[in-house]
Amino acid sequence: MEAFSSWENLLLGILALLIIFWMRPGIKASLEQSRKAPADWKAVLVPLGFVVLFVVFLMVVV
Repeated sequence: MEAFSSWENLLLGILALLIIFWMRPGIKASLEQSRKAPADWKAVLVPLGFVVLFVVFLMVVV
């Protein structure tokens, strides 16, 4: 597969910047909402622990 030419790279960069500026209000609002949300580490650590235990189980079985 051929690499993109310089003008294609430039257009892709401009397109990426336009998408970022277009979505900026939503990104800003979601970041503000996440700052105000209470921390719930239990909801993260319990499923992560189950995944780790399952991977260890699979390694032991094999």
